[in-house]
Amino acid sequence: MVLIPIVLLLVLRAPVWGVAAVSAAVALITVAEFLKLAESYAVRPLRGATYIFVGLFFLLLVVSGGGKPLLATAQFVAGAVFAAAIAPFLFLTIAMRRAEMASAYPAAAASTVAFVYVALPLGLLAQLRQQYAGAFLLLYLLLVVWAGDISAYFVGRLLGRHRMAPRISPMKTWEGAVASLLAGLGVGGALFWYASPLCTALLSWGLIQRRDGMFGLERPALAPILVLSTLLNVAGQLGDLVESLIKRGAGVKDSGTILPGHGGMLDRIDALLFATPVLWVWAAWRMLG
Repeated sequence: MVLIPIVLLLVLRAPVWGVAAVSAAVALITVAEFLKLAESYAVRPLRGATYIFVGLFFLLLVVSGGGKPLLATAQFVAGAVFAAAIAPFLFLTIAMRRAEMASAYPAAAASTVAFVYVALPLGLLAQLRQQYAGAFLLLYLLLVVWAGDISAYFVGRLLGRHRMAPRISPMKTWEGAVASLLAGLGVGGALFWYASPLCTALLSWGLIQRRDGMFGLERPALAPILVLSTLLNVAGQLGDLVESLIKRGAGVKDSGTILPGHGGMLDRIDALLFATPVLWVWAAWRMLG
């Protein structure tokens, strides 16, 4: 309840470079938690090198967005692909300095996965904000993911009988998954159906600029949005299961303790890490098309 208004104000009101800066902070915290989990797999991570690499990636976004838009979509794609491609070579080269050669490859692999799994999706999140109607798209993404998470939790606890993946996450049920999907469809469809009056209200309140909203004829047809909302929900549920798999293998309940009563940062954004690339691809395709 405390964080949601802050996040929404950040998404709607903050400049693009500010969203990129906050995304960088979240990425570094989450990468630290991920590398801590990697230690439970007997991996000695390349902590310093990973933090520097992730920091430089977001520094490029923040600097390029200082008073100007972030990198254009094509430039961002080129930079992200280059960073993801060079990461394993860079980390393997750094790991060669280790006395224990058997620890070099696992350490480099953990750092590479940390970048691709955590930093890259959060970079996509920042770049999504600078696209046309970016504030509305981020609002849509967050509300669809949150609605799915909340519905899955409560319906699963009240009505859940059939376990989805008992070895990975014993509390997740098919009933909760269906409720999550229906909630995501309802919230996503409603947001786009009422996009124009909603964005008009946000514009009149000074929370967004006109290019950050979706008005009138800009609204796409409802059927593709329902398909998109379905894909976002499925991706989010997979992201939740993947994080549960990582934690289960590490033998821990939460990824960290930064949020009292809620675990770590990775626990809070696991679904977002999988859902963001789906929406970014749709938005980039829409813009380029």
